[in-house]
Amino acid sequence: MRSIIIMLFVFLGLLAGRTAHASDQDPWKIWSKPGVHALMRHAIAPGTGDPAAFKLDDCNTQRNINDVGKTQARTTGALIRDQGIKIDKVLSSQWCRCLETAELLNLGPVIEEPSLNSFFRNPNTESRQSQQVLERLQNLPKDSKAILITHQVNITALTGIFPRSGEIILIKVTDDADIAILSRLMPDT
Repeated sequence: MRSIIIMLFVFLGLLAGRTAHASDQDPWKIWSKPGVHALMRHAIAPGTGDPAAFKLDDCNTQRNINDVGKTQARTTGALIRDQGIKIDKVLSSQWCRCLETAELLNLGPVIEEPSLNSFFRNPNTESRQSQQVLERLQNLPKDSKAILITHQVNITALTGIFPRSGEIILIKVTDDADIAILSRLMPDT
């Protein structure tokens, strides 16, 4: 069902691109609308997955963002602020690379959200965590704006999109409790 919905949005997006004004397709303008949320993959953290000795409460055991990733996060946050996007909630995976990305964005207090934690090592939790993220978004005020900093696997499970490090997927919760993909944004950093 999700793949049919995604294909429908891609098709509608292609149609809209032929008839809409260019400004209607500007991701920043889309993001400025009420109720539009952002899924963001953490900033650049070289490697894949996590080391075997990974511990959630010890950043020294994790794959972390590097200096390029730190600059990417700071620059992205500045671009978001410069565009006048007001974020009501900054939700982050508890992984250090996501928390540090969220902090460096400097968009507001960061709230740890376990449902955004990576399930790369344990794909059995994918469905449950994705449902929890959707429920969290549904429980936000309709006109609010949240940014959710998470991992590639989480974003792919929710949207079918394989995001690059630092990429932002703009979404909205639909009336039938699903996620509509509105746009993709890769800030020039």
